Amino acid sequence: MNVAIIQNGEETVAKIDGRLDTLSATELGDSLSAYTCTPQINLVLDCSGLEYISSAGLRILLMLHKSIVSKKGKFILRHLNPEVKSVFDMTGFSQILTLE
Repeated sequence: MNVAIIQNGEETVAKIDGRLDTLSATELGDSLSAYTCTPQINLVLDCSGLEYISSAGLRILLMLHKSIVSKKGKFILRHLNPEVKSVFDMTGFSQILTLE
């Protein structure tokens, strides 16, 4: 998995490509940990290149969401492909996380 972080106006955009599984979930958490400490951050994950997500990937996204929201920030996932979106729908994560 690759992560590229770009500041885009008031949003911090992290573009993720590849598979978000047990091994890469820790990598993603480490890459974004500094941003979870920032109050009122608007962190957007651009998931247009995300091919697969495992339960470990879902767990790290939930942890990021909780950390950011607790500091009055916004955590948004954008551009999910249909296969990955179906995982969010089946697990109920579509109701918890903000998907655009």
